[in-house]
Amino acid sequence: MDGIIVVNKQKGCTSHDVVNKVKKIVNKKVGHTGTLDPLATGVLPLLIGKGTLCSKYLINHDKVYEVSLKLGISTDTMDAEGKIIEEKKVNSNILAKENVEKVLSSFIGKQEQTPPIYSAIKVAGKKLYEYARKGQEVEIPKREIEIYNIELVGINKVSKEIEFKVSCSKGTYIRSLCIDIAKALGTIGYMSGLERLQVGEFKIENAIKIDENTTKEYIEEHIIGIEELFEKNPKIEINQKKLLLFLNGVKLSIESEDGVYRIYSENKFIGLGTVNKGLLKRDIIL
Repeated sequence: MDGIIVVNKQKGCTSHDVVNKVKKIVNKKVGHTGTLDPLATGVLPLLIGKGTLCSKYLINHDKVYEVSLKLGISTDTMDAEGKIIEEKKVNSNILAKENVEKVLSSFIGKQEQTPPIYSAIKVAGKKLYEYARKGQEVEIPKREIEIYNIELVGINKVSKEIEFKVSCSKGTYIRSLCIDIAKALGTIGYMSGLERLQVGEFKIENAIKIDENTTKEYIEEHIIGIEELFEKNPKIEINQKKLLLFLNGVKLSIESEDGVYRIYSENKFIGLGTVNKGLLKRDIIL
């Protein structure tokens, strides 16, 4: 069992919790391509067996989220788990549909973003949340992100919440985006809800739920094998003589463009190889 499964993570559990559950079920090495906060739900791709070796090809995916933003209150963690540190009245004009849509659209494009202090980004060898927990101040480096699209889903004028759907680049912190949107609206806020709808080509409608009743057979039914995972990559067929050399780590001369290839011998899928400057090298072998 080698490949990837797309899990619909439920609220309250960590990504690490899900990894451990699946690991116990399949009795194989399991990893993920990026965590989701305990309060967040949605798409969590998990790599199983030799699928974990594919991580380097899957960590730069764009993502799509549905977000709830609570206005008029800010917390120290920028989400619903944190301690309330400020409250502010939200005028009705702030929640006018035209106003909210105008502000949201202003975030489309490339921009610099400051990650939350409660995050795992390392500064001077320590994770930011370690500084936060000790009450220590630290300069947080900005990072460039891109918002491809953002659209209003709904406005709740009673609870002072807005919901929006956002398509963004890797490395975008939705909690920081919520703070910036609230500020642009002329108020404060925090991320009150988050569902990840898509990671690369992995979508929520194809995701499975993991619970105490999940079986190894059920996971096997839904695993995406390495061959299928890279079905859009070009293929290279090599004969048995060259196959032995290839499997032993010998680089083979080949007239192909640089890139990642599916490797076959006698029409059987062997694994993945990379071509660099006319040389084919083994990468992931099944």
